[in-house]
Amino acid sequence: MKQIKVNDITIGGDAPLFFIMGPCVIESEKAALSTLEDLLKITGALNVPFVFKSSYDKANRTSVKSFRGPGLKEGLRILKKAKDVFKVSVLTDVHCTHDVGAVAEVCDVLQIPAYLCRQTDLIVSAAKTGAVVNIKKGQFLSPQDMRHSVGKALSTGNEKVFVTERGTSFGYNNLVVDFRGLPIMRSSEWGAPVVFDATHSVQSPGGGGECSGGDRDMARHLASAAVAVGVDGIFMEVHQEPDKALCDGPNSVAIKDLPDILARLIAIDRLVKAERT
Repeated sequence: MKQIKVNDITIGGDAPLFFIMGPCVIESEKAALSTLEDLLKITGALNVPFVFKSSYDKANRTSVKSFRGPGLKEGLRILKKAKDVFKVSVLTDVHCTHDVGAVAEVCDVLQIPAYLCRQTDLIVSAAKTGAVVNIKKGQFLSPQDMRHSVGKALSTGNEKVFVTERGTSFGYNNLVVDFRGLPIMRSSEWGAPVVFDATHSVQSPGGGGECSGGDRDMARHLASAAVAVGVDGIFMEVHQEPDKALCDGPNSVAIKDLPDILARLIAIDRLVKAERT
């Protein structure tokens, strides 16, 4: 498996487990930066690599009434402030090609949402910026089929690509995770690092009526299983008060619970890597 870098963070192979964390959507500048400060304290104490994630626009919310975020201009201003003030790598998702250029000027990782993982123009446009590209596996795709999405990015000459598993649609407002998919993707011919999204995998799409539900208590268990199987990183949406979150609250991890969760995942990762040597 090849390794890629997000600034000073090495991803893939025998590199330490890294984490992508942050609130689902930017609710306000104050909330985003306060959450980031908390995350930096926690990850700093544990000495683990960390990429900050939050969205300026959630274009695929369940209902037209759902909160989407501050929009491109204001959202990128806040993400740039986070990056400049706290010297942290930043990830956000892009939903359309005309946002890509502006986002790439600010963010280190451009994320292709799962629902859009077959959108050729979007993937190619993101990869052409030279930024790192994270393609989330569609809820409707097999692990093997991700080779086509990755191939679209690689066709631009940009090899800084990784993929993220986030569960498979099971119907009836439910997702399931087939952990066989993680080693299948990690051992594939394209060689891209693999991340596991522990919080979207416990989401109940549309389960809240006009929004998605979820079971945040299960996120730590699925994350532990994924690290035991072998992944390069863990993606988790976190919030200071998940029950008050404006997006994905039911499946977001509470900041107060994070130190114990991360310590467990780090311990499992070290054990798995030690067994390889």
